[in-house]
Amino acid sequence: MDAVILLTLTGLGLAALYFLVASGLSLVFGLADVLNFAHGLFLGVGAYATWWAAGNLPGAGSDGFGFVVAVAFGVAAGTLMAVLVELVLIRPLYSRTIEQVLVTVGLSLAGVALLQATWGADARPFPRPEWTRQVTTILGAQVPNGGLLLIVAAVLVLAAILAFLQWTRYGLIIRAGVENREMVTALGIDVRKAFTLVFAIGGAAAALAGALGSVYFGTVSPQQGGSLLIFAFIVVVIGGMGSVVGSAYAAVAVGLLQQFVNYYGTSGLGDICVVALLAVVLLLRPQGIAGKVATA
Repeated sequence: MDAVILLTLTGLGLAALYFLVASGLSLVFGLADVLNFAHGLFLGVGAYATWWAAGNLPGAGSDGFGFVVAVAFGVAAGTLMAVLVELVLIRPLYSRTIEQVLVTVGLSLAGVALLQATWGADARPFPRPEWTRQVTTILGAQVPNGGLLLIVAAVLVLAAILAFLQWTRYGLIIRAGVENREMVTALGIDVRKAFTLVFAIGGAAAALAGALGSVYFGTVSPQQGGSLLIFAFIVVVIGGMGSVVGSAYAAVAVGLLQQFVNYYGTSGLGDICVVALLAVVLLLRPQGIAGKVATA
């Protein structure tokens, strides 16, 4: 029983990490119709900026309020990177899907190379608060605090995004744009500002995932964003393009499936089962769990 509880909570921690990355991807594709393969770069920038700030930024550190300052710096760096990418590279290429894919894939590869050239290709120990190295006893299971931190962060981010979409003017514009972008434009609303805002939100969530994911794993590396981006795309497709709630459901399914199968089966079998789940969803419900059927 203890093993089931531990696997469930660690699976939810992994799901939380996937959701933090996938939520921005889902919003960006839902509104701007952009498959952003450079999204992992925002995660990497957030992780390395947090790592750098913890050791160099005045007031920042690896424990207490200093860690909060370091994470805030990393989130700000990831957000800034996302905004610059949208303004400089993506904005001129809206409605040009092939060019978008080529540019974002190229930027992703260039970003990894830049991180490797700056800080090396090897993983580096990540400064993290002492309490995140410890465990908490829940119903007899020793659960790592790093995973619990991810779960709390993901719940807060989901609540914040849903509140923003529900109760703010730009949130309403984004929701309307996801449903019918042409109608919003015809009403005289400049959706380009909403595009930039969505990229900023996605960049912030990805950067937070980079910082807290590095706490969870204990290291930071240039390839970290790319490996997580693969599962984030799977989560977005399973959940339904443009649906943040669908991404949350899909992240839970993927995280739990991966954790349980890897434990009770052989190592790596969980990844295969996740891909199999993706195939089943695409065959039986192509629009995803919470996606809507496309109409002509």
